Amino acid sequence: MTPGRPPRVLVDATSVPADRGGVGRYVDGLLGALSQRETDLAVVCQRTDVERYTRLLPDARVLPAPAAAAHRPARLAWEQTGLPMLAQQVGAEVLHSPFYTCPLRTSCPVTVTVHDATFFTEPEHYDKSRRTFFRSAIKTSLRRAARVIVPSKATRDELIRLLEADPVRIDVAYHGVDAQAFHVPSEEEKARVRARLGLGGTGYIAFLGVKEPRKNVPSLIRGWVLAVKDRPQPPALVIAGGSGHDDEIDQAVSTVPAHLRLLRPGYLRYGDLPGFLGGAMVAAYPSFGEGFGLPILEAMACGAPVLTTPRLSLPEVGGDAVAYTGPTPEEIAQDLAALLDDEPRRGTLAAAGMARAREFTWASSADVHMGAWARAAQQAAVLGAIRP
Repeated sequence: MTPGRPPRVLVDATSVPADRGGVGRYVDGLLGALSQRETDLAVVCQRTDVERYTRLLPDARVLPAPAAAAHRPARLAWEQTGLPMLAQQVGAEVLHSPFYTCPLRTSCPVTVTVHDATFFTEPEHYDKSRRTFFRSAIKTSLRRAARVIVPSKATRDELIRLLEADPVRIDVAYHGVDAQAFHVPSEEEKARVRARLGLGGTGYIAFLGVKEPRKNVPSLIRGWVLAVKDRPQPPALVIAGGSGHDDEIDQAVSTVPAHLRLLRPGYLRYGDLPGFLGGAMVAAYPSFGEGFGLPILEAMACGAPVLTTPRLSLPEVGGDAVAYTGPTPEEIAQDLAALLDDEPRRGTLAAAGMARAREFTWASSADVHMGAWARAAQQAAVLGAIRP
């Protein structure tokens, strides 16, 4: 590595899902910010993403992964064999793996993003196979990677506390928010979402996220029922996002009184998210714990008053700009009702959330990543120089 020159980095974007969920937002936001920096990048991605990343990174080399890598088992196998070969072919000085796993053997140092430690702190919210896989992947990455990148201090601290991770090799890179994609919506944008959801003039509580047990959606449903069932004009609850694997959601839905409206539209169009979040009376996200909490940051950027829990990283993101509640239906009901009854407070939270969201940028995240890659490459160069 030549002093003063950024290392050549191969970013493995093959784990990005087609729906552009959390890992997709992270990789897209990071690469978009890196496109404005002096970098030496190569990106390998799913074939469906080649055009996207070629437009985003005109100066980078964008390579398609094998077609079979679209399926997770084949992708993980290719990660151990084909990815190290590709890194060698492009002359990578650092390989960045953005989603927990990484190759065991490479010719260059590896950096890995570990998004959260909830597989250890909240094990009961994952099925056995998923929990076992990610626990093993995190332990392997902590042992194998030259640098580990995490999205919050809470995640860093939990990895150190639970797994005795080396704090010297961990870099905290907060996620950012795309200010163009997530903005305070116009009345027209709000109306378009309302029309698509069939809400008419009914106010609503918004949830956006994958419906997995850690997100605590059943308690949100039950808490919403308790908070609004006796109101003359009860707001609806709209639970948007991926289907996930929380069987208890259907049980909670079955108890909703007939006069209340609960909508589950699934994935919303990306362009509709500002209107959906910014048009809500409250954006509720009562998670048991997050590695970062991108949904609350995006809701804040859209001008929504946010109700979440003070668990793990969520206070790092929300600060004093969000309202907090506990994870039980009764606590959610009490704090949601208080917000619904206090329009001035909702306005104050919305303004504070917008201001706080501006502090989280992908540009800052890119700077931390570039620093981690430079340190990894420099360390490898030093070790290579002293070997006989």
